[in-house]
Amino acid sequence: MRTFDFAPLYRATVGFDQIADLMDRVLTNEGAQPSYPPYNIEKLDDDAYRISVAVAGFSDQDLSVEVRENALIVSARKAEENTERTYLHRGIATRAFERRFHLADHVHVTGASHVDGMLHIDLMREVPEALKPRQISITSAKQIEKDVVDAKAVN
Repeated sequence: MRTFDFAPLYRATVGFDQIADLMDRVLTNEGAQPSYPPYNIEKLDDDAYRISVAVAGFSDQDLSVEVRENALIVSARKAEENTERTYLHRGIATRAFERRFHLADHVHVTGASHVDGMLHIDLMREVPEALKPRQISITSAKQIEKDVVDAKAVN
């Protein structure tokens, strides 16, 4: 297993420690990632996303979608069946699962729907106006002196 030293990244940047932590977490995961249930992540627009999870065999009451500390947690637990069935082949997996997706800052869940065995979760990135790029005007030293003189004349 490879290890990476992120110390140079911390020395040369400010505020990117979350990215380094995320990379460290991904690189240090032990074992293979679970593949059940399968899912897709789509980019619908510049700031709109959709996660689709294949949840065949689960009802709306069996599914749970929760957001906690920048993490989207999708889980399901099948209610116990009261009837005894004898399966000759059981290929539809309805075992309990929990799948986590780490959300970037300012990404919010806007809704979820369960249609045709697919759980669709819609996400939107909403960057506050204060964090959007803005142009800063540059004034000359003559402009500042003129403003100070004008302010003294008014007072």
